[in-house]
Amino acid sequence: MFGIDFNEILSVSLILFAIIDIVGSLPVLINIDKEVGRIEPFRASFVSTLIMVLFLFAGETILNIIGIDLKSFAAAGSIVLFFIALEMILGVKLFRERNGKQSAKATAVVPVAFPLIAGAGTLTTILTIKADYHIINVFIGILINGGIIHMVLLFKDFLARKISPSGLIIIRRVFGIILLSAAIKIFKTFALEVSG
Repeated sequence: MFGIDFNEILSVSLILFAIIDIVGSLPVLINIDKEVGRIEPFRASFVSTLIMVLFLFAGETILNIIGIDLKSFAAAGSIVLFFIALEMILGVKLFRERNGKQSAKATAVVPVAFPLIAGAGTLTTILTIKADYHIINVFIGILINGGIIHMVLLFKDFLARKISPSGLIIIRRVFGIILLSAAIKIFKTFALEVSG
């Protein structure tokens, strides 16, 4: 009904969960709390989800304005995802966005909602998987991740106490492998179309 496919929703949710890496970002979130001020879970999760939804529906229009088709973007995006996945699996820093200190009032939006949660990697992923999955399933996957983000932010202190540093590394690497597999699948699907 309406193109809803639970397998696609599960795949999209796992891919977005892997790229957002909200659990792996717990040490960063705790540090932001200490240095800048308490993160507002609802504001941060709402703003990041809104950014992702807007990019899902308007991102392709933005690409068309600058003359890039979705298939080319998906092929290029899969390469970016490939390197992000390698970073997660190998524990190396190939590239990472960094922002300076922000006021406590803006903490929930910058740097938490953007770029930590809905950063370039996440937005690239959304447009990349949009080319391979039905838009309704991507939308539902975004909403599911918005809920997960809210819960993690709400209980971040509790989770940080319960998950050991080695546990966080294992989580990152497992989801890095999922992301790597998705990147290869997307590249195989669209790179041939772009070159053909």
